[in-house]
Amino acid sequence: MTATSPPIPTFPDGFLFGAATASYQIEGAAREDGRGASIWDTYSHTPGKVLGGDTGDVADDHYHRMPDDVALMKRLGLQSYRFSVAWPRVVPAGSGAVNPAGVDFYSRLVDELLGAGITPIATLYHWDLPQPLQDAGGWPARDTAYRFAEYAGQLAEALGDRIAIWTTLNEPWCAAYLGYSAGVHAPGHTDQAQALAAVHHLNLAHGLGLQAIRAVLPSAKGSVTHNLHVIRPADPDDPRDVDVVRRMRNLGNEAFLGPQLLGAYPADLIADTSSITDWSFVRDGDLAQIRQPIDVLGINYYTTSLARYWDGTTPRAMDDGHGDTDATAWPGEQDFEVLHVDGEHTAMGWLVEPAGLTELLTEVSARFPDVPLMVTENGAAYDDRVAADGSVPDGDRAAYVAAHLQAVADAIAAGADVRGYQLWSLMDNFEWAYGYSKRFGIIRVDYDTLERTIKDSGHYYASVIAAHLARSEQRVDQRSEQA
Repeated sequence: MTATSPPIPTFPDGFLFGAATASYQIEGAAREDGRGASIWDTYSHTPGKVLGGDTGDVADDHYHRMPDDVALMKRLGLQSYRFSVAWPRVVPAGSGAVNPAGVDFYSRLVDELLGAGITPIATLYHWDLPQPLQDAGGWPARDTAYRFAEYAGQLAEALGDRIAIWTTLNEPWCAAYLGYSAGVHAPGHTDQAQALAAVHHLNLAHGLGLQAIRAVLPSAKGSVTHNLHVIRPADPDDPRDVDVVRRMRNLGNEAFLGPQLLGAYPADLIADTSSITDWSFVRDGDLAQIRQPIDVLGINYYTTSLARYWDGTTPRAMDDGHGDTDATAWPGEQDFEVLHVDGEHTAMGWLVEPAGLTELLTEVSARFPDVPLMVTENGAAYDDRVAADGSVPDGDRAAYVAAHLQAVADAIAAGADVRGYQLWSLMDNFEWAYGYSKRFGIIRVDYDTLERTIKDSGHYYASVIAAHLARSEQRVDQRSEQA
C-alpha cells in the first residue's frame, strides 16, 4: 500500500473475502474438449449484438491458464473464489450424457483452489444456457427447469463435498428480462410474456436444483444470487412515483424473493401483469418446490435508480444501465422513467452510491433475519491506463472498493448478518453485450498477449485481506492470553 491508499475497514472474525468470475466471460476454449454451444456463443456470433463483434471464443483463456490464475488468487490472499460452471461444457446437449473432459476441468479447478487454501463457491448457472435447450424453448419452457435439476445432480456427483457453497442461479432477473424482454442479452428475444414465464421457470429450476444437489449431498450448503434493485421514487410525496417504484421492485425483487423465500408471488405483481400473462405456467405444487431452505442469500450490488411516473408526452429518460433498446426490461411497465442522477459514475455510466449497499443489506437482513447474506458481486468498470513502468494505477477502482467495503461494515454494525464479500471481478473479461470495452478486473488482461497484471486496486484488496487476517489472529491471541 502507498500513502494514498484508501483506508481498510474492520470486519468480524470469519468474514470471507474473495473474488468472482463467470464461465463464458473468462474461460474461452469455446469449441474444445467436447464443449457444446451456449446461447451466448450464438448471440455473440450474431452480427450487431455485441460491441465490436467481440465473442467469448478466447476470452481470458482461463481454460488453459487456470493453474496460473489460481496462483494469482493465492498471491492476492483470496480466501474464497466464486466461479461459475459452463453447463454446455459439462452437459453439451443440455441433457443426457456428461462430458468427462468438462467435468475434469472443474474438478481440477476445485482441487487447485483447495490446494491453495481457497474456498470454492460454485455457481451452476451464469447465463450460458446450452443452445439445444434454447432451441427447445429456453427458459420460457417448463422442461428447462427439469433439465437444470438433472445437470445440478450430475455436477453434485462429480464435484462432491469439495464445494463449500452451491449457488443455483446468478441474477435470474438478467436471464429473464434482459434475455427475453429487452433483448440485450442472449437469446435476444423481446417478448414480455416469455420473460415472465422465464421468471417462473428459473425460480422452479432453483428449487428443483437444490433438491437434486441435496439428494446427492444431504449436507450441501445451498444459495442463490440476486441483483436486488435499490429503486427510489423521484418524489416520495407523489403517489404516482411511489406506485412506479412498487411495481418495479415487484418485478426486480419480489418476483424472485417471494417464491424462493416466502413461497408466493405478490398478488399485486400478478395483477399488474395480467394484461401480459395469466400466469397459468404456475402449476399446483410449484411454489412448494421452489421454496427450499438456503444457507446463504447472495446479493450483487452496483448502483441505485431514481424512478418516477412518465406522462407519455415529454421526452422519456431511461437511465437504467441496461443498454440502448426500444424494448423494455420491465414487462407491463410503460408509464415510468429512470432519471439520471448527478454525481460520480463508473465507465458503465452507473452512479457510485455506497450507501445504497448499506441500505439494501440492512433491509434484506431485517426482513429475513434467519438467512445469512453474502455480497457475491460488487465492483466497477473504469477506463484503466497502463503506466510507463507497466503498473495499472487504478485509484478510482480502489476507492470504489474501499467505500463499498465500508458500506458492508456499516451494515454489519447496524445488525445485518453479512458473511462475506466477493469482489467483481478477479480479472478483466468479456462484458457481455459490451464485449471487451469495459474492464472490471483487479487484474488487468492484455487481450493481445493475455498477460495478467495485478492492478493497484488488486494490491489494495490484498492489503485488506491481509489486515483482516492479522486482526483476527491478534484477537485469537488476546483471547488465549485472557484464558
